Amino acid sequence: MAKIEGVCREVCNATEYVAIVTQGDDGPHLAGHWANYMFLDVEDEVIVFPVGRFQKTEQNLRKNGRVQLLVASKKVQGTKSPGQGCEIRGSGEIVASGKFVDAVRVKFPWARGALVVRVEETKTQL
Repeated sequence: MAKIEGVCREVCNATEYVAIVTQGDDGPHLAGHWANYMFLDVEDEVIVFPVGRFQKTEQNLRKNGRVQLLVASKKVQGTKSPGQGCEIRGSGEIVASGKFVDAVRVKFPWARGALVVRVEETKTQL
């Protein structure tokens, strides 16, 4: 598994919004989430989001567990200019119970579950 470290971790901590891409029978599905809802679990190498709706994302993940995240921030220096993006690839699932759901519900009691992304690869975009 890839580590959530260095520039990628810095970008995750600075971003405001996360794009989440899954693959369905009708092609890619794009969903978004506020970054301040994102939990980085560096020890388990996962990223966790509270889930309220996300029905299409959940349906896609049941058929194909591959997921991509895109985070970016102008607050992080890129290689040639201000601004850095990071692509995160891995496997994902929406769970309704367990330690990640318990952690999410502390801050977001409305969550019906948690989107758990097991990070396999990270790379910078800029």
